[in-house]
Amino acid sequence: MKNSYAFFNNKDCDYFPCHMTDQPDTFNCKYCYCPLYLLECKGNFILVNGVKDCSNCLLPHRPDSDLYINKLLREQVFNKIKPHQ
Repeated sequence: MKNSYAFFNNKDCDYFPCHMTDQPDTFNCKYCYCPLYLLECKGNFILVNGVKDCSNCLLPHRPDSDLYINKLLREQVFNKIKPHQ
């Protein structure tokens, strides 16, 4: 895939890929740190002593992750922020 605002592939990164994948050309690095970590998501995570372990999650690294992540951020964060009055 071509790098764009919604997809970025960084094969020069020392940690690339940071998760096991058989499709490195479509591995999206845009969300190196997942903004959904503190939110409810449908990613493949487990709780370890109450801490979210996302080691096996590829959700933010899918080529189409930008749309999904922004949708959840709007629903769970931005729509709940009240403007200053």
